[in-house]
Amino acid sequence: MSALLDQIVRIAVDAGKEIMAVYEAGACTTETKGDGSPVTEADARAEAVILAALAQVAPDVPVVAEEEAAAGRIPECGGSFFLVDPLDGTKEFINRNGEFTVNIALISGDAPVAGVVYAPALGTIWAGAAGAGARMAPVADGVIGAWSDITVRPANDGPIDVVASKSHMTDETKEFLERYKVGQLISVGSSLKFCQVAQGLADLYPRLGRTMEWDTAAGDAVLRAAGGMVKSIDGTPMRYGKRQQADDVDFANGWFVASGAAGLF
Repeated sequence: MSALLDQIVRIAVDAGKEIMAVYEAGACTTETKGDGSPVTEADARAEAVILAALAQVAPDVPVVAEEEAAAGRIPECGGSFFLVDPLDGTKEFINRNGEFTVNIALISGDAPVAGVVYAPALGTIWAGAAGAGARMAPVADGVIGAWSDITVRPANDGPIDVVASKSHMTDETKEFLERYKVGQLISVGSSLKFCQVAQGLADLYPRLGRTMEWDTAAGDAVLRAAGGMVKSIDGTPMRYGKRQQADDVDFANGWFVASGAAGLF
């Protein structure tokens, strides 16, 4: 697992180079997919790099990737498969605020067992795997710096800091937070919210809105490796590989809460 995680880290950084080439070139063409979400040249270029590299390092493991799925190309998934979001936070990319990420996760059974989140514009990468803990490192010009171990905050009796979506702060989320004594409300984009909780910068990330599995799997893996947990709103651990759902499309998530210390949710 450790060797595979190192390979995924390298793949994410290489995909980030493609994203930054488009980002630094300035305005890019944006299209709208069938679900209403935007997609850019950077999404396509990053996904192509990731798919080619994963086919080399793990040829027998299926890959469910966002843009491939949007085109209707979804492989049969057995006990293990990769979930890939080549550019999570496309709106942040278009708005040029830097808060977008490359997400690559390995699913085993129905749980994320390894994941990498890379924020190329911010120059930071996070990685984690079951049984191996979580870590983060700076990245400059494609070179990964020294790794630092990360863990979630311990429980305390004071106010909790909450991280939330910049683009998706719903009335339901505001109502949910009324049950807590909230200190700071931190707003960031993409899967960076999971990483904020994983490295102890926040205590809770509620998402009472729709997401897809490729949006959450990598951040979920890092958070679990750091000692946290992601649960569906019914209190059960988030599951992956959801197909033939009666109330939504394949790989769609329901509402969830990501937390650091046990007992917060």
